[in-house]
Amino acid sequence: MTKILQGETIAAIATAIVPQQGSVGIVRLSGSTAVAIAHQLFHAPGQQPWESHRILYGQVHHPQSHQVVDEALLLLMLAPRSYTREDVVEFHCHGGIMAVQQVLQLCLEQGARLAEPGEFTLRAFLNGRIDLTQAESIADLVGARSPQAAQTALAGLQGKLAQPIRQLRATCLDILAEIEARIDFEEDLPPLDEAETKAQLTQVLATVEHILATADRGELLRTGLKVAIVGRPNVGKSSLLNAWSRSDRAIVTDLPGTTRDVVESQLVVGGIPIQVLDTAGIREATDQVERIGVERSRQVAQSADLVLLTIDAQAGWTDDDQMIYDQVNHRPLILVINKVDLLGNEKSLPSYPDAMRSSPPFGVIAQVVQTAASQNQGIDALEQAILATVQTGTLQAANLDVAINQRQSAALTRAKAALYQVQEAIANQLPLDFWTIDLRSAIQALGEITGEEVTESVLDRIFSRFCIGK
Repeated sequence: MTKILQGETIAAIATAIVPQQGSVGIVRLSGSTAVAIAHQLFHAPGQQPWESHRILYGQVHHPQSHQVVDEALLLLMLAPRSYTREDVVEFHCHGGIMAVQQVLQLCLEQGARLAEPGEFTLRAFLNGRIDLTQAESIADLVGARSPQAAQTALAGLQGKLAQPIRQLRATCLDILAEIEARIDFEEDLPPLDEAETKAQLTQVLATVEHILATADRGELLRTGLKVAIVGRPNVGKSSLLNAWSRSDRAIVTDLPGTTRDVVESQLVVGGIPIQVLDTAGIREATDQVERIGVERSRQVAQSADLVLLTIDAQAGWTDDDQMIYDQVNHRPLILVINKVDLLGNEKSLPSYPDAMRSSPPFGVIAQVVQTAASQNQGIDALEQAILATVQTGTLQAANLDVAINQRQSAALTRAKAALYQVQEAIANQLPLDFWTIDLRSAIQALGEITGEEVTESVLDRIFSRFCIGK
């Protein structure tokens, strides 16, 4: 992709295009001929000045037939004050499909090329407007599924990840310069302050590990948490989903086995996107359709990040509950005691979960929650239990504003390993040349994160995941 950028003007539809939805559709151009193409296609009546960062009103027309294609606005952003640091033009057309597609086609006929996925942002990176962490944050912001994910992406876009990474790399470069100076001019310089070098490396490693601790948090914010509601038939799993999602996604009856397939709902809890899966009641099925539903339930439970094992408060812990527990207890698990509103006075509610918690089966159950799903009771407690379970696992170490992705985590891990190798070389009193080998490796890995040292194949892999108009 990076070889075909020079001298070309690219064009793409920059907004989502849905039939009969959306009031505005944007066609974006970037490159040396973007303004010339706009002059060919756009007629602005009166004395409207064609100046940077002005919006013009007019009509898009065919340059030969002069047929009007759309009534639109034209936004001019001349280099270097634009997203790509090239001349950028945007046609703000009526929404829908036909208007923007016709305008895009006219742009292509005037010499523009259809942009590759992510090519606008790639140009912004190659032209020095943003670094690689900011480019990836743009993709994260576009795909954010919760307010917290959006805020984390915005922090990365503002450079809050790039700044500490650059500082770490600068420190490593300073150490390398000191070491290489002693190698080249050993007789003219005082001996290297080994204690100071050790202290600097220790501080760099501590910061690297601190940032690495945000990897799980970043993955959770980007991909969300898959939660499976499992249990025997008629324990209230579908009622729990409906109460939680405040909808009637699942059919609820008094008949066991009503749910025959997996029902999905998307929620956000504490800033974390959650995919909730209501499964068919797990039991020995009596017909082929139910057997398929039960098998799918087992598969969902096996792959879920968190399992909500739901039981009937009136029935208590049964042999069937034990059987289901044995199948899912390798996953993080919360016990949901549902239908507590139906308990009579003969059972003391406060002691009920305590007695069950002390029983042998509950060695790995993270939380026990009481709910009355049909009465919309206990949902807040359930959400708090989920957040507490996640907090004790992946989120507790992640206290930065930003959260790294898998690529950044892999590069930081390589940097960490190289820095440990430097410490080992110092501890073993190896010659200074050995120190520089691993130190250069750490510098290169840190440079890959911000894009100061990056290959074309890495760029293609990153930007190919963007939408075409970005």
